[in-house]
Amino acid sequence: MNREEIKAILPHREPMLLVDEAERLEDGSARGCYTVKGDEWFLQGHFPGSPVVPGVLLCEMMAQTCCVLLAGDPACRQGTLPYFTSLDRVKFRRKVLPGDTLVIECRILKEKGPFRFASGKGTVNGELAVSAEFSFALV
Repeated sequence: MNREEIKAILPHREPMLLVDEAERLEDGSARGCYTVKGDEWFLQGHFPGSPVVPGVLLCEMMAQTCCVLLAGDPACRQGTLPYFTSLDRVKFRRKVLPGDTLVIECRILKEKGPFRFASGKGTVNGELAVSAEFSFALV
């Protein structure tokens, strides 16, 4: 899926759409990516002269990638939005810098009512940058 196709699933729009492309894989997981151009709003003050992608936005990138799995979820009817409800076991292993492409892999681990529980990781050039478990509610 390209950015326009992702917009059909996610409510996010620029500048908060933080996935360039994504795909659902046969094993039930999702893979997405985002290339850091260097002129993003979140790099302007984080940190001047030494920009690095904020960790919370790396988590947002994982969640947005995971949401492409909701396209076939019967609970996701028109008007249903995914809202973050938790972040657990978050680990940052490497800085993500301008010019880097973060490759994200996510999967939904379980469902309970309107809640989805997932895990994700992001790598740059095969090196682990971030990993987390998270949940969201379909509201």
